[in-house]
Amino acid sequence: MAAAKKKEKVEIAEWMYEIIRKPVVTEKSTNGSAFGQVTFKVPLDATKPRIKVAIETLFKVDVKNVNTSIQKGKTKRFKGIKAFRGDQKKAIVTLKEGQTIDVGTSL
Repeated sequence: MAAAKKKEKVEIAEWMYEIIRKPVVTEKSTNGSAFGQVTFKVPLDATKPRIKVAIETLFKVDVKNVNTSIQKGKTKRFKGIKAFRGDQKKAIVTLKEGQTIDVGTSL
């Protein structure tokens, strides 16, 4: 028999609010909600385990999986002036069956 993992209680810390910057509300991310997925913008140095702990603690839900992707910044021009958009990282969080997060409400 495999021993069941005990979940240790984690207190809410300031770094958790810094990891979860804002939800991504686009057509593609909204379609993911049918599969229990929620998308958030996160810092470039955020790791999957820290994102998982932050989501579970702040929203009081069970996280099944965390996928991350980095969108590279690109050069834009406006009236002949060059500007560079910075890199962005987003986390697609898959929740366990029956769990939901209402992204319309704030923390």
